[in-house]
Amino acid sequence: MPEPLLTYRGTVYPWHCDHIGHMNVMWYVGKFDEATWQFFNALGLSPHYLRSASRGMAAVEQHISYIQELHAGDVVTIRTTLLEFKEKSLRFAHDMTNDESDVVVARTTLKAVHLDTVARQTCAFAESIATKAASLLHAV
Repeated sequence: MPEPLLTYRGTVYPWHCDHIGHMNVMWYVGKFDEATWQFFNALGLSPHYLRSASRGMAAVEQHISYIQELHAGDVVTIRTTLLEFKEKSLRFAHDMTNDESDVVVARTTLKAVHLDTVARQTCAFAESIATKAASLLHAV
């Protein structure tokens, strides 16, 4: 089974924290979003490909579990696993880990669709992307 891809490394800054002193949910989502674009790039859905082929990606479903609080100074890593790949959509999971404790602190699962940005409708992934996805697909 393929290893999850390293898609993000970063730090929790004081301005990421709310009045209670832990990282606010908007920053979890932002860090997961950055990891998503790294993951798409690894699949071949690079910025150049998306622009030149008039393609795009859109999230249609997301579930987040906040498992443990993060505070200013915490260092985090996100690893991404491809769970499902279909003709026009994919489903994947991000695990955010506190690097000091090596504990998963948040997890999100997303479903995204591939779009033709001119026709404004879903479309099939290119064969090269399907081939790369097949090499990354995890059995669930």
